[in-house]
This record gives sequence, C-alpha cells and structure tokens, in this order.
Amino acid sequence: MAGQANSRDVVQRPDGSWAVTKPGAQRALFTADTQAQAVERAGELLRRDGGGELRVHGTDGKVRDQRTIAPGNDPVPPKG
Repeated sequence: MAGQANSRDVVQRPDGSWAVTKPGAQRALFTADTQAQAVERAGELLRRDGGGELRVHGTDGKVRDQRTIAPGNDPVPPKG
C-alpha cells in the first residue's frame, strides 16, 4: 500500500444502514443506523490511524463530500 493515502468511505448498505469501509475491503469496519454516526466514527478511525481522506457517499452511491482528516496525535503540530 505504499504511496496510497489512508482513506475511508461511508456508504449506504442495501438494508439502509451506513457502513465505514476501506477501499477494496470486503467487510465494513463499522456500521451505524445513520450517516452522521458513520461519518463521526470514520473520522475517529482516520485520526487514530494517522489521518487521511474521508469520502462520504450519498444514497445514490456517488461521492457527495470529501474531507481530509488530520492526525489525532500529531507530535509536531503546525505553528501559527
């Protein structure tokens, strides 16, 4: 996986629940009843894992929001 950014996707499952997944993974890392819960958890997972890209998919499956999540425990925070 060298060279690939750390990323997570929030997608709706066929049963209407929302899942946090890694690209190419077969299983969800986390499932939730609402998209907001899944987005919150995906952000927590990315912060824990050193930051990365979070892609939120709409009910149509298309990416409707993409954000960069900063690392949660940055030993050298930016100045200013």
